[in-house]
Amino acid sequence: MNNLSITGALLVTLALISYSTAILSEQLKKKILPRVMVFITLGVALDISATIFMILGSRNSPFTLHGSLGYLALVVMIIECTFLWRLFLKQGIRAEVPDRLHRYSLLAYAWWVIAYITGSLIALT
Repeated sequence: MNNLSITGALLVTLALISYSTAILSEQLKKKILPRVMVFITLGVALDISATIFMILGSRNSPFTLHGSLGYLALVVMIIECTFLWRLFLKQGIRAEVPDRLHRYSLLAYAWWVIAYITGSLIALT
């Protein structure tokens, strides 16, 4: 692995930690606390950075099966972050999370973790 790919791997692992903190907090409390917003936003920023580093550091085309999974997972998390921000700005601190958004959060996170795991498995081979 080259330095760009290693940096991307580090950033995507930090994104995993950030996403996990945000989504687990949201899932347990069913509220959008300020820490949820900090960690989901940080997760998206880290994920975008990681994606850029991995594309630049890869010798493969950016349009692989794993790339497609990863890009879709990133888009799903951006949508999740957008929905949470809209609700947070509209309802304020401790906004209740509607059931549909609560389920979407869990599914979006699960999709992202699957993309993370597949990328890790590919990197190991």
